[in-house]
Amino acid sequence: MNNDRETVIMVDDDIVNLTVGKNALSQKYNIFTAPSGEKLFMILERVTPALILLDVAMPVMDGYEVIKKLKANAQTAHIPVIFLTARIDPESEVEGLNLGAVDYITKPFSRELLIKRIDLHIQFEKQKIELLSYSRNLEGEVDHKTKTVLELQNAILKTVAELVECRDSITGGHIERTQHYLSLLVDFLLEHGSYSDMISSWDINLFIMSSQLHDVGKISIKDDILMKPGKLTDEEFNEMKNHTLYGVDIIRRIEENTTENEFLQYAEVLTGTHHEKWDGTGYPSGLKGDEIPLQGRLMAIVDVYDALTNDRPYKKAFSHEEAIKIIKEGEGTHFDPLICDVFLTHEEEFNTREIKSISHHGAFGNPETVDKLRSTIKMVANIVDLRGGADKGHTAVIQSFLKVFLNALLENEDYKSEVINWDVDLFLMSANLHDVGKIAIHDSLINKPAELTPVEYEDFKTHADFGVKIIRQIKENVNNEGLLNHAEAFAGSHHERWDGSGYPLGLKGEGIPLQGRIMAIVDVYEALVNDRPHRGRITHEEAAELIKNGSGTQFDPGLVAVFLKHEKEFKAVIEQA
Repeated sequence: MNNDRETVIMVDDDIVNLTVGKNALSQKYNIFTAPSGEKLFMILERVTPALILLDVAMPVMDGYEVIKKLKANAQTAHIPVIFLTARIDPESEVEGLNLGAVDYITKPFSRELLIKRIDLHIQFEKQKIELLSYSRNLEGEVDHKTKTVLELQNAILKTVAELVECRDSITGGHIERTQHYLSLLVDFLLEHGSYSDMISSWDINLFIMSSQLHDVGKISIKDDILMKPGKLTDEEFNEMKNHTLYGVDIIRRIEENTTENEFLQYAEVLTGTHHEKWDGTGYPSGLKGDEIPLQGRLMAIVDVYDALTNDRPYKKAFSHEEAIKIIKEGEGTHFDPLICDVFLTHEEEFNTREIKSISHHGAFGNPETVDKLRSTIKMVANIVDLRGGADKGHTAVIQSFLKVFLNALLENEDYKSEVINWDVDLFLMSANLHDVGKIAIHDSLINKPAELTPVEYEDFKTHADFGVKIIRQIKENVNNEGLLNHAEAFAGSHHERWDGSGYPLGLKGEGIPLQGRIMAIVDVYEALVNDRPHRGRITHEEAAELIKNGSGTQFDPGLVAVFLKHEKEFKAVIEQA
């Protein structure tokens, strides 16, 4: 398939028409053909076309039924549909247009006319999207600077940063202090007119906020190195230096999944370059002088100052005066001379000013904010996966299972009344955080290639409590705390059991939030049908039987019945993964 060409799907129950249409259009478009409406929806599960050519008269599901289903689904409602028909009357044409068709073309069609019509409507759709984007951007110019977006991002980024510090307890407070120092240094550079042209082009709020992620790669460093109570060996130090590369990799993974990534671009630069040195002897790339991005040169000096003036396992904190002397000696070798000169001119400001936290206030409200929240939640989930070892990718598969479950529950009268009131997008987004507490669990437990001992298992179980604490910490920093209610329910209750023998609270029956009861089944099912460090996977049939046996003890009996009724759909997710 040519990625530079638009994709068109042609639906017709006549194989001759499909062949003629494909031959006529394949030189200009990527063409998919479907002999029925049912086949069309199978294709749409993996392909999003620029336009659909849809025959009206088809058996089982005619064109009018197909377009109704397309327009009822938010994922396909925007796709323009042109009806193909052998004959047309005004009443039928009006009916089709009222249902959302953009045009009618009679068969047999002219290749040139068909292409012109297709091009016209694809171009029109693009212009409509651009206008919508432009309109949103105009609103966003106000919203973009509002406290809502920054609040949501900053709350979650701050939590990610603090999770790193939870693992790297020897440098507690480092992230908050360096964020403060960086803000001071930027102000002083602007005051002196140093690099002011470059800095003025930045979104300084986003830049300072993203600095919280400069050490995010430490989440991938082994505990015995990260927490070593002494100086590292050369081999250990070489591994520690890789935290810059790990950090860049984490951030790039998030950038691939969101278009709202300006703050991540700052974070990527800071993460990858704050250990480079002016003379080229730094890491990871050995950049030199102006080759080092300005953001990295700024972070380098505040990062070192904070490290010098605070305790480390291999040294006591230096005094402010001793730290200033060392930084002065590094001018022109370790540090950018111009930045170093400004820092030294204002060195007392770094010694005497109290660190002040940045707070933002706002309210949740627009689609762009949802996208930003989704990207930052995805970041946290990816970090959990990175620490998960053989469990990597767990959160993405869980989300697919939840989609199946939600659709099934909306057809079930016992659960529909509660589920129908949920924001489905927010529900699925929040599921990414169900295992966030595992970040606080030691590597030796997460990746142990054998069953945990009773003592180890008790320690591992604390991830549910940690998960709730992490999410509540985020909620404290956003006004609309309801955004994360699903996430808190997932994290805190998906290991509770129907008979009350679960953890962390020993909740029983319907006292367990419905989100936790749903997650309990899909979490166990996913674990059973995939490999784990201490055992191999089992078949879908074996897993379904175990879940059936847990009905009324581990699992909500009603939800088990729903699972078993739709078990083939769960199996299909595993087969496609």
